[in-house]
Amino acid sequence: MTHVGRAEERITREVASWPDVAAVTGERGELSFRLGRRELGHLHGSRVLHIGFPKDVWHELHAAGRLGYHPVFPGRPGFGARALESDADVLDAVALIRLNYDRAVARHGLPRREAA
Repeated sequence: MTHVGRAEERITREVASWPDVAAVTGERGELSFRLGRRELGHLHGSRVLHIGFPKDVWHELHAAGRLGYHPVFPGRPGFGARALESDADVLDAVALIRLNYDRAVARHGLPRREAA
């Protein structure tokens, strides 16, 4: 049995538990996952994940069937979309966001925290 209707809640609970990740509502109503100022990806409700990757990574994910084109950038690799139609999609959405998280931490480290 799938619980896709709660996909946004399930993804948010997991991703927001990672060190220094914030879930923030954007200007267009999307739920953005941020590591400092970097967006890791964003959700449009429980329907779709939009996420960006370097083109080489995007091509690998697209070839594996894990990402489609972003509707604003059809035919342009880099920004992608993942529909959230099953439990497997929800789990893979978390894995895709984690891939961006791990890449950002490896490259830039965790954001510096302001002294209180």
